[in-house]
Amino acid sequence: MSISSAMQTGVSGLRANSTAVGRISDNIANANTDGYRRSFAQMVTTTTNGNATGLAPAGVRAVEGTNVSLDGALRPTGRPTDLAIGGSGFFVVSPTPDELVESNYRLTRAGSFLPDENGYLRNAAGYYLSGFPYSEEGALGAVDRNQFGELETIKIGDVQMMGSETTAITIGGNVPAQQTGTATPGDPFVSSAEYFTPLGVAQRLQFSWQPTGDANSWAVTVNGPDGGDLGTFGVAFNANGENAGSPETYDFGALDGADALTGQLTIEVGDDNQEITLDFGAPNTFTGMTQFAGDYAPLKIAADGSGTGSLVRTEIDERGDVYGVFDNGKRKALYNIPLAEVANPDGLTTTDGNAFMLSRASGPVRLSEAGSGATGTLTPGALESSNVEVATELTDLIQTQRAYSSNAKIVTTVDEMLDETMRLKR
Repeated sequence: MSISSAMQTGVSGLRANSTAVGRISDNIANANTDGYRRSFAQMVTTTTNGNATGLAPAGVRAVEGTNVSLDGALRPTGRPTDLAIGGSGFFVVSPTPDELVESNYRLTRAGSFLPDENGYLRNAAGYYLSGFPYSEEGALGAVDRNQFGELETIKIGDVQMMGSETTAITIGGNVPAQQTGTATPGDPFVSSAEYFTPLGVAQRLQFSWQPTGDANSWAVTVNGPDGGDLGTFGVAFNANGENAGSPETYDFGALDGADALTGQLTIEVGDDNQEITLDFGAPNTFTGMTQFAGDYAPLKIAADGSGTGSLVRTEIDERGDVYGVFDNGKRKALYNIPLAEVANPDGLTTTDGNAFMLSRASGPVRLSEAGSGATGTLTPGALESSNVEVATELTDLIQTQRAYSSNAKIVTTVDEMLDETMRLKR
């Protein structure tokens, strides 16, 4: 190796260790950055073609990388829209809401999401969280999990729930057996049930259970919200045997829409003749109304349909489902937050805002459901800390400083040798 080659080797060492100091500086500066991934510079030997002596001068260069696959510690924050990943997955984010260009999507572990002025969830770096939307029926459907095209930006502000009409009401409860079969039956037992019109307006039906002079027999009247009689029928309950206390027979008479075999009665309410099926329980079963001695038990109502509702708050579970809780008392699935996974996380390309982009080295993306495979689960109300260990970085900084100084000494030594060579002519 010539004197000039020795100087080039020393200069390569200065460059490589300068790069290493830069990576260490980034790590120390971001030691408290949520979701930050430690970067590093790995030293690699470089050589040139051999000269006439067969010796090839060697140097060094720094190959930069990021330790993406090492998780950071989780810390609780108490904010429901802060999310941390316990596994190898990534959040899918975009620089603008409902991004149409797939190449603009990013991956990140920084889960400090808060609603912006339009209700979109955005993290501290300005990236918007993406997810798969649920339908009005609460179904996710078939989604393509190998590309970003079907994702939407998650919006939790100004969300309304459309009202839906009631079509079926299941009725349960207990009427007291001792009130029947008396010479002078007592007053009826009255309860009501809420239902919803096609426009989501809440109305109420009234049920009157009148004991009769016949033992274990009742006359039931259904009244509409205006007090009008929608139908009166008789119910006889079993007095003994294994089915004692359950309905024995229904006497619907000439009522339309009645089925004595199932204990169901279909009524029409309102000006638009909305049909509602009332289910009182099939004969010889205990799924609906019963008659036992004791107190009257007010009706237990299970009805479909809902009124129009405004979003009160959101909840996110460990599988990434975003639920809306509305002021009409309903809870509805809004989005599913997928977690992106790639074959080689350390091959992702680092971009601004603590985010990553896909590359040839990382491999293709797969948008998996949280909690499946190696993607990990979500922890709401927590954030993932940086995976930087400051003590390690400071130790590396000392070693790199020494290496830089040693390479600088090579340069100064070669300079002195060249100066001595120049003096030979004198």
